[in-house]
Amino acid sequence: MTVIKIRRLGWLGYVSTMNETRSVKKIFEGKLEGRRGRGRPRLRWINDVEDDLRKLGVKRWRTKALNREE
Repeated sequence: MTVIKIRRLGWLGYVSTMNETRSVKKIFEGKLEGRRGRGRPRLRWINDVEDDLRKLGVKRWRTKALNREE
């Protein structure tokens, strides 16, 4: 489980620093249009990652991802 969380955070940092024109970055930041279905909203990948970051006590991860040294 630890390896999965570490790699997930690594991928988050990689995608965050991508160029805005890359398709992966567009999908990562994209918003869906239209109505959502009935029932509980589905969990997204970013929800799990943000939960991991919250447990680690990391705040402002988006600005930290842009600063590679931090």
